[in-house]
Amino acid sequence: MISMTGFAARRGAGAGYGWVWDLRSVNGKGLDLRLRVPDWIEGLEAAIRTELQKAIPRGNVSLTLKVAPEEGGGDAGFPLNEAALGAALASLARVEAAAIAAGVTLRQPTAADVLTLRGVIEQGGQETDTAPLRAALLADLPALLADFVAMRSAEGRALAQVLSGQLDRIAALTAEAQAETATRSATQADALREALARVLAATDAVDETRLAQELALIAVKTDVTEELDRLTAHVAAARALVADPAPVGRKLDFLMQEFMREANTLCSKAQSLALTRIGLDLKTVIDQMREQVQNVE
Repeated sequence: MISMTGFAARRGAGAGYGWVWDLRSVNGKGLDLRLRVPDWIEGLEAAIRTELQKAIPRGNVSLTLKVAPEEGGGDAGFPLNEAALGAALASLARVEAAAIAAGVTLRQPTAADVLTLRGVIEQGGQETDTAPLRAALLADLPALLADFVAMRSAEGRALAQVLSGQLDRIAALTAEAQAETATRSATQADALREALARVLAATDAVDETRLAQELALIAVKTDVTEELDRLTAHVAAARALVADPAPVGRKLDFLMQEFMREANTLCSKAQSLALTRIGLDLKTVIDQMREQVQNVE
């Protein structure tokens, strides 16, 4: 099992530059990639996006890359747009002033942060060839992805343990409900006999056919055998999915809906305080499990 929650960070250097990667993700229905990379490195964003799509099937993923020339390294021929730089610094000053007025403390941006702002690096400079830098960055990307996937796998193993424990609880509650159903049947039978005796004592004209139909209807409305059987089957199906190495998040999410449907029906048919309590406990565990399932890839 793989979790959609993950994080990885990495530092690197090459081609006269240093860089810092930051890659993180949370759950999502599909794959949503949000990249913040230097736009002055030609072709970099498209190449990174392609690699991320290969490695990450699902989740809301954000990647930030900060690149700056190393001291004595790649600053020669590093074209700055002075007008854009001035505008960026002025904007940062206005943001900081507004934050101070609102009582909010902001982290001071570094030079590397400023360089990643759009337009600060001059586009199309003839003296700057970004191909070596792009190649160095793309060569460093697989190590970042390996760390990221490893963390998501570790989170997935922990998530599988949590889900297994919740399935154990659902199975125990289902068994408890089956035992309570047997007790309830005897109680219901006594109650029906007493009610029938009162009806027969109150009137001489009893439509036996109508009476049989009403008794059969009561039996059908309160029978929870099918619901308990389906809960048992759903537990077995969920255990198989938890053990499956393939992405199973969507299947588990659908199965959670089926679990809740059976628990709701059990509560509506309970006809006893003990069985109602078990049904409510089931709904609580299922709801907790559904929250965990949202993080499964």
